[in-house]
Order: sequence, then C-alpha cells, then structure tokens
Amino acid sequence: MSPNRSRTRPRTGRPGVRAAWGAVLALGTTAALTAPLTTASAASDPGTGDRAVRAVQTDYPQTTRTARLKMLTDTQARDNAKFDPAQFGKFTDYFSSPDFAAHVALLPTGKVLLFSFESVEDNPTKEPAPTDVIGSRNAGRAYVWDPAAGEGPEAFKAVPPPVVDMPDGTNEPRPAPFFCAGHSYLPNGMIGVFGGNLGGNGGTGAKLALVFDPWTETWHQQQDLSVGRWYPTVVTDAEGRQVIMSGQSELGWGTPTPVIEQFPAKGTPVPSGKGQVPDGLAAGQWKSEAPYRMDYPHLFSLNDGKIYGFGRDADQEWRFDPATEVRTQLPDRPDGGLRNYGSAIALPNGTQGPDSVLILGGNRNDPNTYRFSGGAWHKDTPRAFGRTQDDTLILPDSTLLTVNGSYDIRNYGNGDLNPNADLKYRQIETRDASGKWTLGPSQRLPRGYHSNAVILPDGRIMVTGDELQQIANNPDIKSGMNGTIEIYEPAYLHQGARPTLTAAPTGAVGYGSSMRVTTTTPGQVSRAVLLAPITSTHAVDTSQRHLDVQITGRSGNQLTLKAPPSANAAPPGYYMLFLLDDKGVPSVAKWVKLGSGS
Repeated sequence: MSPNRSRTRPRTGRPGVRAAWGAVLALGTTAALTAPLTTASAASDPGTGDRAVRAVQTDYPQTTRTARLKMLTDTQARDNAKFDPAQFGKFTDYFSSPDFAAHVALLPTGKVLLFSFESVEDNPTKEPAPTDVIGSRNAGRAYVWDPAAGEGPEAFKAVPPPVVDMPDGTNEPRPAPFFCAGHSYLPNGMIGVFGGNLGGNGGTGAKLALVFDPWTETWHQQQDLSVGRWYPTVVTDAEGRQVIMSGQSELGWGTPTPVIEQFPAKGTPVPSGKGQVPDGLAAGQWKSEAPYRMDYPHLFSLNDGKIYGFGRDADQEWRFDPATEVRTQLPDRPDGGLRNYGSAIALPNGTQGPDSVLILGGNRNDPNTYRFSGGAWHKDTPRAFGRTQDDTLILPDSTLLTVNGSYDIRNYGNGDLNPNADLKYRQIETRDASGKWTLGPSQRLPRGYHSNAVILPDGRIMVTGDELQQIANNPDIKSGMNGTIEIYEPAYLHQGARPTLTAAPTGAVGYGSSMRVTTTTPGQVSRAVLLAPITSTHAVDTSQRHLDVQITGRSGNQLTLKAPPSANAAPPGYYMLFLLDDKGVPSVAKWVKLGSGS
C-alpha cells in the first residue's frame, strides 16, 4: 500500500459503527468470510469471483423467478404489439450478463465497462447490496462487454479492480468497493472513478480514486481523496480536469461533504494521450465549497466554461467557476420541492455546445419538467407520469429518450422491497423536436434503482442495471451470469437504409479546425453530429453531450466538417461522429478525438 493511502480508521463517533467493526474483528478473517450477517445470507468470498455456490433463498424459490420472467416476457410481447417500430422503435435482444451494472461507461473502443458489487443477498425482498457490510464481503467487481463479440459469456471479460486494504479495522483485503462512486472521462478516454463504499452506518464514504484505462483494460490506483465520498458526482470541465462534489463522508449517512476536489490537482498536467496513464496522482481541493444537503447532484459543464450544479432540493442550485473556484447561487427551482433520483440532461444547442439544462423525474407524483436557460427557470413540457430512477438520453437525431424508472428507491409501486412492479414504469417515453413527449414500447424488466442506459456506436440503446429486479427475474440465479442487458432499437433504425461513414480522422482534431470524412452515400447525408459517450449511475450522467457539426464542403465521397469552436463547447476527449440523412437516420459512428494528444 502506498504511503499516500492511509490505513487509519476513520473517526465515526457512532456506537453502531464501532460495534459492527468489533463484531467483524471478533469473528476473525475466516469466520468473517463465511458467517451470515443479520441482513444478508451466507456467501462465498467475493474475491474469488465464485458466485455459483450461493444457495437460492427458500422464501423466493426458483419457480417464482421462472414464473415472473415468463409473465414479464409475455406482457412485454402483448403490450408492444401495437407499436410500429418505424414510429416508436423496438426492443429486441435480452441476454444475461455477469454484472448488475450499477455503473456503466461506454469506452472509446466501442466496448462497455460495467461495474458494481458482489451481492450479499439473493432474496429480492431484502437489500442485495453490501452497503452496511464491513470487511471483505464489501467488495467491487467489474467487466467489459464487447458488443461486437455478441451476447454470450465469451463477450464479457472480467477486469477486477485493484485489491485494497480498506481502513475499516478488519485488515481484510478485497477488490476495491468502488460501487456508489462517481465517474467521468479524462481527455485520453480513460475513466476516473472516485469514492465508493467503506461499509456500515447506512452508507459510508470511501476515499478511493481509480482510473480505468480502456486501451489496456486495466485499473490504476491514485492517491486517496482528502475525504470519503459515497454517492459523489464527477464532471469533466473545459480543461479536461474532473471536478468532484458531494457524497456522504467517511462518517456515514447524513454527513455529505461540502469539499470540492479536482483530478488531477492544478499544476499537474491533464492526461491527454493514450500513453499518459495516471498512476498515483493526487486530487486537489478548491477554495470554495459545494454544500449540498443531498448527494449525487447533477453537474454540467456548459458552453460558458462554468459548471452548473442542480441538487435534489429546489434551493440547492449553484454555478461554479473552475478558473476562480467561486460559487454563485442560482434561482431556486420553481417546483419548490424535492426531486429524488430523477434524470437531467444538457440540451442540444446546435454547433455551440449546451447552454441549458432540462430537469426531469425524481418525483413520482409530478410529471413536469423544468429547463434552466439564460439564468432563469422555465416550465417545459410534462411527461405522461412522474417517475424516479429514470435515465434520459439524447439520441443522434436529437430525440430525447427516457427509459427505466420506478415509484421510489426500492419501490416499484407495490411497497418497499417488493419486486412486483407497476408495469407502467417499463414504458419508454420520447420527446420530439416540438417538445412533445410520447409513450412507447415496454422493456422486459422493470428497472429502477441502479438502472442505466447507454447509446452504442451503432445507434442501438443498451438498457441494464437494477440488481434487485435482475435477481428477482433470473431463473438460473446460481449461475455466474446474474445480470441482464436488453437492447432497444430506436425508430430511426426502422426507417430504411442508413448513411455510411467509412473513414474519419484518427488523430486529434483541433477546435475550430476542418476535418475530412468519407462516406459511400454522400447524397444521403444532410447532417453531422458529435455525441459524447455516456458514463452513468443512479440517474446521473454528467458526460452526455450533443453537438451539430457544420458541413462546410462536399467533394465526391468526402465531406469537410468544422470542429466545435472551443473546449467550452465540447470538453476535450472522445466523441462519436454520426452522419444523418434528412429523416434523422444515423450512420454507424466513428470515434473522433477533440483537443490535443493521440
């Protein structure tokens, strides 16, 4: 362990946490790995990766899981028969995954990083996550899915996080418990992951700082953060640094930290090339604070270079200036209430980069949406019904798509920790150019807490997450493939032939510069867009970004495009470039790197 990674036990001041530590220490290492806790069933050592030995709960038997999945499959087919794919899109594939995917990130290799935790409970009427577990069973896991390799076990690769000895008093090393962390992209395409679960006291923040290298598919440990963070948010600013806010501290639930950190610290060069792998770097503190009362705020770097932060409470809205480290109060959100785990997106704004944000969901009784633009709030068009735990995406054709959702955190409409769901939350909802929201087909599983969705380079949507629903609907829970993924094909994939994009720049593209691309269908192309990849968790995605790219010239099969004007419009890093026809049908994307480095 690095001398920068303290093994000092955090100060708790809380008898319950001290008692839990004492109980684990009294068991000893071997007993702690096997003895059942009061809130969890017995499990094998998660560090071995062997989940097949876990016994199926007798109070939620295999027959129940099989019947549930059949019911959901049958009702999905029945409900979706009325939707024309050319107008509403279509759900297609449904397949098993080795991970619950509480966290996802699309990599600039076209693969998807999935990570979460080793579950401590296979009964979906109990909490499956090891939030309050102290010791080696509080462990993380990670996989990479390669869509090009298909949907079987061979398409997934285990990429376990570093083994760490957490400062929980147990001296039990385990794969880093980085679930419920925050994450965003570095300019070189790597993923910075900050915080995680120390264990106990309803959610206790870890000081973990890790970077995932998509080019080698390896993890790299950085110096510990200055404070623990459980449920923090991370956003990449115009300089390419990752700004980290909020999260419950190492003292446990109810102690959100106001400390703002950035990675890497000022004075340390920002990694921009594939070969610039951060290892043992430190974060630095801002001079101002972010006093969010609730965790996982929505953060966005808009085209003025400032970071806009929107908390769950209506009066927790601020603007942060990375250059001066000054915080400025913004007007209160007009609904005046709490929005708990709703989604938010930075709205498309042509070629100039986003200057407004749309707040959606987070209130089961309120379908209204609110747009922050020009320093003021505006009521936007409502959705069909209120939902929490939803994920909203910006598609290549500028359509907004909402998937997933539930009544509350572990409530799908019929009570807490009851996997039987109100099936309306399975329906997707789309918003067209006029701002009108329309309900569409249903996904197979209800997916709420810890659900996620990713736009793939081929334009399909990967829908995943929510370990409780995946456990409840897995007929073969004893297999290691205990997560699931389903695929949604938007309407544009059912509207005829697609434009092609056969070549794009392989080196870095400077801001405001020209770039040439090649297509075999030049007459079909009417629009070009850049789409930032998604990295999300808990309905928070700070990275999503949609920019139009001006077509300035045409010559045979070549198009000349003009790159975004500045890093304020599009922070440095990797983007998917799509060519679209006049109906909004996109090509398969090519990756383009904005900024410097190679």
